Amino acid sequence: MTTIQGPAVFLAQFIDDKAPFNSLDGICKWAADLGFKGIQMPTLDTRFIDLQKAAESKTYADELKGTIASYGLEITELSTHLQGQLVAVHPAYDDFFDAFAPVNVHGNPKARQEWAVQQLKYAAKASQNLGLNAHATFSGSLLWQYFHPWPQRPPGLVEDGFAELAKRWLPILNEFDQNGVDLCYEIHPGEDLFDGETYEMFLKAVNNHSRACLLYDPSHFVLQQLDYIQYIDFYHERIKAFHVKDAEFNPTGKQGTFGGYQSWANRAGRYRSLGDGQIDFKTIFSKLAQYDFKGWAVMEWECCIKNQEDGAREGAEFIKNHIIKVTDKAFDDFAAVETNLAFNKKNLGL
Repeated sequence: MTTIQGPAVFLAQFIDDKAPFNSLDGICKWAADLGFKGIQMPTLDTRFIDLQKAAESKTYADELKGTIASYGLEITELSTHLQGQLVAVHPAYDDFFDAFAPVNVHGNPKARQEWAVQQLKYAAKASQNLGLNAHATFSGSLLWQYFHPWPQRPPGLVEDGFAELAKRWLPILNEFDQNGVDLCYEIHPGEDLFDGETYEMFLKAVNNHSRACLLYDPSHFVLQQLDYIQYIDFYHERIKAFHVKDAEFNPTGKQGTFGGYQSWANRAGRYRSLGDGQIDFKTIFSKLAQYDFKGWAVMEWECCIKNQEDGAREGAEFIKNHIIKVTDKAFDDFAAVETNLAFNKKNLGL
């Protein structure tokens, strides 16, 4: 068993144009002062990391690590959630997702996808240069709008969709493999990989690629009413990253899992700050420790009620209090006796 590393924080929801959230030094000092030990870094804002430069220059990567280490922090993983989304976009969402890409590829889905693929490849090499062994991303989606089968889906549509998704991701997975880094898909509504069944369909399509791993975030499973505890039993060997994010599900006579097009604050399923939701984190941390999870516990803040800075301060303490320092001996070792073959045979009647 392994003691989980942490607490860490995903910076995506905190980066801003105001100090201390507008510079690497400022945000690192803020995180360290709250008690965080690691930061998960999004990769689209060059104020914090130049992804291409981190891939092409080991010197730059070492300098970046040094700056972060000067605050007593480590990089837990890099994140390409937004770029990963653009690896596979259904035409219905083209206009919505252009905002995730540079202006020069807007209105050009082919160029946008090529840019996204290159971003993922940079991330693989940058992760290696930074000494990381896991990376966080989204799968993108060609099929999400078809998840509810009405009208009936044409035969073979889902299979063809996963075949195309695998075709797009296999070269990226191979790039991560060459760099010794696990690619961890965050299983998430809106992605083609949104639960265990869809992950297994993808895994089959990529020939059980050893680098096609998982970022475990139980909050998305609460909103789907999926058993987030048993999920760990099924997929613990593939879970290489962990978002600690709380959620709650309070159905009414008017709405359930689909949310009735309501705002986040008014949905039956909604994200909450750590400790304010319904998730059984004691069991989650126990299971991950038992299954020898070697990664970081990374707080992701997405609460629809509480201020993000309060959520971060409370979240650091919450994670710290849930990390289990695993035992190095059995509780009944005090009563152990030395191995004695003759004694054992006697007690077995041999």
